[in-house]
Amino acid sequence: MAPREVAGPSQDGYFSGSESSSFTEFVAAHRPELLRPHRAVPRDAAPGVSPGGLPHGTTVLALAFRDGVLIAGDRRATMGNVIAQKDLEKVHPADDWTAVAFAGTVGLAVDMVKLYQVELTHFEKIEGAPMTVNAKAARLAAMVRQNLGQAMQGLAMIPLLAAYDQVAPDGRHGRIFSYDVTGGPYEKTDFHAEGSGSPYARAALKKLFRRDMSRREAALAALQALYDAADDDSATGGPDVGRRIYPIVSVITEEGYERLPEPETAELAREMIDQRRTRPDGPAAGL
Repeated sequence: MAPREVAGPSQDGYFSGSESSSFTEFVAAHRPELLRPHRAVPRDAAPGVSPGGLPHGTTVLALAFRDGVLIAGDRRATMGNVIAQKDLEKVHPADDWTAVAFAGTVGLAVDMVKLYQVELTHFEKIEGAPMTVNAKAARLAAMVRQNLGQAMQGLAMIPLLAAYDQVAPDGRHGRIFSYDVTGGPYEKTDFHAEGSGSPYARAALKKLFRRDMSRREAALAALQALYDAADDDSATGGPDVGRRIYPIVSVITEEGYERLPEPETAELAREMIDQRRTRPDGPAAGL
């Protein structure tokens, strides 16, 4: 859908008439200084600061299950070999039927998530209807593409999009989209993971994934995958029982977005850790 013509401000400072359905296009036209510059950062702008000296977050994953889609992430952020934060939130609702998780440069990613949330709200207010899932994926791709200059200097941010599609033609309501640094969107059929621990998380999901999993089974599979990622990737944090810091696990079903309550996540994490005492490498794949 092409954006409508953007009206200018009236004498009293309020906008009237038709407006763009894209919030970023609207702001760029009238107050571009409010947006983060989408250009490469000069190498001499911050002497002594390298991409490795900025907080980076990993690992996030998503998987479809019987009633919708689940999205989860560990809580660790690192700066090189230093743990910068132990309780970072990498999974966020974008609207009632959509969630975004991120890996990469934390500051840029948090800004992108906030702007994306406003994008979806603005579109619905202007158009009177929410975006389709395909349009949501394309809009996020455009936002990632705007960060290409910073990404080429090591300040990459990689989102993971999960959505419940109420009008999915094939009946598979849970949909997952991954992205590269150029903004290329790629739909994943069953599951996906991003971040430095993603190869290990995807390997775990390969043996654990089933389309007919219940919410509880899907949550346990996600926790097992994050545990495997933390086992082999120092940038990924496992459940911290002592500090009561657990991965964020959220689901999106026909009832909308829901973050699993912390007591439920804690109970599932402790159950998984107990299982690992007798089977350190995790559950075996069913034959």
